[in-house]
Amino acid sequence: MDFRDTPAEAEFRAEIRAWLDEHLVGKFAELGGRGGPADETGWDTRVEWERILGADRWIGMNWPVEYGGRAADFSQQVIFDEEYAKAGAPARISFFGEGLFAPTLIAFGTPEQKQRFLPKIQAVEELWCQGYSEPNAGSDLANVQTRAVLDGDEWVINGQKVWTTLAHRAQWCFLVARTDPESKGSRGLSYLLVPMDQPGVEVRPLRQMTGTAEFNEVFFDDARTDKSLVVGDVNDGWKVAMATLGFERGTAFFSQQLAFQRELADLIEVARANSSIDEPRIRQELADSYVGVMIMKYNGMRMLTNLVKRGVLGPESSIGKLYWSNWHRTLGERAMHILGPGGQIIDAGFDGAYELNEIQRSFMFSRSETIYAGASEIQRNIIGERVLGLPREPR
Repeated sequence: MDFRDTPAEAEFRAEIRAWLDEHLVGKFAELGGRGGPADETGWDTRVEWERILGADRWIGMNWPVEYGGRAADFSQQVIFDEEYAKAGAPARISFFGEGLFAPTLIAFGTPEQKQRFLPKIQAVEELWCQGYSEPNAGSDLANVQTRAVLDGDEWVINGQKVWTTLAHRAQWCFLVARTDPESKGSRGLSYLLVPMDQPGVEVRPLRQMTGTAEFNEVFFDDARTDKSLVVGDVNDGWKVAMATLGFERGTAFFSQQLAFQRELADLIEVARANSSIDEPRIRQELADSYVGVMIMKYNGMRMLTNLVKRGVLGPESSIGKLYWSNWHRTLGERAMHILGPGGQIIDAGFDGAYELNEIQRSFMFSRSETIYAGASEIQRNIIGERVLGLPREPR
């Protein structure tokens, strides 16, 4: 793989840099890269910034032109993500809509569904959440118990989802429900699009040790959606759901992985400022983290090359998820080594409220990354069984 820019790519990179120089000013520049797919830091500012991106078609840049995109190719998407991360632009809020749902819709949706939903995602008029995990169907997604029954021209949905990121902000949810009551496992599931603002949907926040509540429980009690809002075929939603996970572990997380490089660079500056970098152990840990983030970057490039060739990612996408989540969790631990005992101290108000700094917040949140979007144990099973061809784990 040749990582050097062609003349056309160099011109495109210069265009992105010029656009960021012009628009990434004031409160947008002050916010920097803070926030994330499961972090509400600077939410209102990020929404405003996202709408500027959408107006200039940087949201959905790889979509076909007829749906408002730029028909950008793979290399252009990578260049945009690289320059965006280097500039320290605000963390994106359209992760679930643009990053997960939109490519799934383009691959499996009807023309009417694409015309209905893609423009609203680009204009940041509708945000999305993902209804996969349930109390007894997290990593074992095929054990989904949420049910949908066709009643005339509508699906009636009953069940519960959990760890639904930003459900309290979303107008729509793409969810997996069992539409064949006699089915078991991955058969008989459908991929439904459900409006969140209706009487049959209740969202309850789950507060984390970071003090924030981006995750939610979502209860569906005779919630309804139109009969036409099934992506793919009825009872064949497993294929669509797996494609979404492939996009999640490929293109959607690639920009996050690039942001990890900036996070590591910032941490190195902290180590220099407090002189902990003079300690041999700290220097070795930082060097190891640097090697790790480079491995992550180039392995991500390799996976995305396969995505371009095949249109969707296969089970090998689990390699990337397993690697980056463990790398980032370790980086959080090393960050606390750099801060030393002072990193365990924060100021709290009389009401018990406290404010974590960015390093503390990242350390705490990174503990969840080996669980969400597919637990590491499950990723190892997928890699062993479906990539390496090893015998299945005993049931």
